[in-house]
Amino acid sequence: MNTTFQTMDPSKKYRPYPQIDLPNRSWPNNILTKPPIWLSTDLRDGNQSLIDPMDIDKKVRMFELLVQLGYKEIEVGFPSASQIEFDFVRKLIEENRIPDDVTIQGLTQARTDLINRTVESMLGAKNAIVHVYNATSPLFREVVYNKTPEETIEIAVNGIKDIKAALATLPTDVYAQTNWRLEYSPETFSMTELPFAKQICEAVMDEWGATPDNKVILNLPTTIEVATPNVFADQIEWMHTNLKNRNAAIISVHPHNDRGTGTACAELAILAGADRVEGCLFGNGERTGNVCLVNLAINLWSQGIHPGVDYSNINEVIRIAEECTQLPVGARHPWAGELVFTAFSGSHQDAIKKGLTRQKDRETAANGKTIAWEVPYLPIDPADLGRSYEAVIRVNAQSGKGGMAYLLERDYGLTLPRILQVDVARAVQVLADETGKELSSEQIYEVFCEEFLNKTSPIEYINHTISHHTGVETLRAQLKVNGEAVLIEGNGNGPLSAFVHALNQKLGSKFSVAHYSEHDIHSDQTGEDAQAACYVQVAHADYAPAYGVGIHENIVTASLLAVVSAMNRSGVAQ
Repeated sequence: MNTTFQTMDPSKKYRPYPQIDLPNRSWPNNILTKPPIWLSTDLRDGNQSLIDPMDIDKKVRMFELLVQLGYKEIEVGFPSASQIEFDFVRKLIEENRIPDDVTIQGLTQARTDLINRTVESMLGAKNAIVHVYNATSPLFREVVYNKTPEETIEIAVNGIKDIKAALATLPTDVYAQTNWRLEYSPETFSMTELPFAKQICEAVMDEWGATPDNKVILNLPTTIEVATPNVFADQIEWMHTNLKNRNAAIISVHPHNDRGTGTACAELAILAGADRVEGCLFGNGERTGNVCLVNLAINLWSQGIHPGVDYSNINEVIRIAEECTQLPVGARHPWAGELVFTAFSGSHQDAIKKGLTRQKDRETAANGKTIAWEVPYLPIDPADLGRSYEAVIRVNAQSGKGGMAYLLERDYGLTLPRILQVDVARAVQVLADETGKELSSEQIYEVFCEEFLNKTSPIEYINHTISHHTGVETLRAQLKVNGEAVLIEGNGNGPLSAFVHALNQKLGSKFSVAHYSEHDIHSDQTGEDAQAACYVQVAHADYAPAYGVGIHENIVTASLLAVVSAMNRSGVAQ
């Protein structure tokens, strides 16, 4: 253990962010009554944070999902960053994929060539926002860019001049096709002196010629969370109160989640005067991510406020988002996680069941009228999201405790990784739905073996040998692929990497091991000699991540079996 964390005085190294002098703050007494304007940045901020960014087909699929959900403002990318980004925006426009009531937004740095390219990418769209930014905080001004405050303002104002110049060169008929709007972001606003943030935002508004009929969107982001959410709320209220020509601006916020308080920052910012929120589905984004649009929308729903977007089929939203981003939605993710409407505790199960029974009786007595939702442990009706309450499969009829993962660990010595627990639960649920009865641990283990352990088609492992050289291991393995015996050979810094290399060469694929874990299975649990269990998740650009499991007395063999199982489940080898 690192003892530095225990012995060091953090006050010598870190400084608390100063409080805002706002003695008459009003946001603590305000109440949320309506949703903000939403902007999805899944296709820009979310996409640029992925290990493997979305290709055009996936970006189109994500765009169509966002439109289906009801988002009216969508940041479609960074068109000047690459040809793929530019071509995607052109595809949306030229193939008439953008509904008339949807506005697309393109991000650009405050550079003339990039601004011109961004404007070019959005020509022909009915509604378009050019989003320009530059960093404004002292740390970035002085360390990253070596700019004075005056030079920083000049960069922003020149960016606006360049946008106006680019639009002015368009033929009248081309210009008239599009309702052009401006968004300006003082990047790192959360670390910027408020008087300077006000000064640069007002300079941008003046240069654009902002009016109540031609508002500038001022995005005030928590680019980096550096303080508690109440401090950010104070910053927003200060800007809301002190900004010149406030009625000519839309205040937008773009919270990141470095401190894990992105949702709180967004909600408090709305109370403090913000009009608009930018974020991503399920909190995707750089570092710890952007604020989760799903959380915010369903939070409003739980308070009796329609968010203006539709999450009535959240499982489908999760499926598409996971396939497009290759990022799993965590089992405990608020509202969306696989386990958020599942109780492991017997006392919770009992309270929920009683509450559901009472709710049903009340609904029957109401003769079709909508009544208030009042069920212990369930703040909203899972059915509103297309989900159902599923009690954890019990250990037995009396205990009311445990669950699928507990049974597999207790009776078979298998300690499953969390993501794999969700996958196994899905498979087990199919059998539970078919039988309509409580499942025994033997039945759960049979499903587990069939789905995750014994997948031998189209690839079947036969045996392997390993030879060692200086810093390199060579693995030769005999397999059957679609029933045909094959011999593969690969090199790596270990048996697993060599096996992966060999499989990629044989199949012409490009996959990798995303997660790996292992543990011993003790003989007193299985009644057999000690064995090793390996859990491997494979990742591939064109397929959703898939888990496989291998069990063998030899740890290397167990890991190879797990890779084969994962490959067979992923569909890569089909």
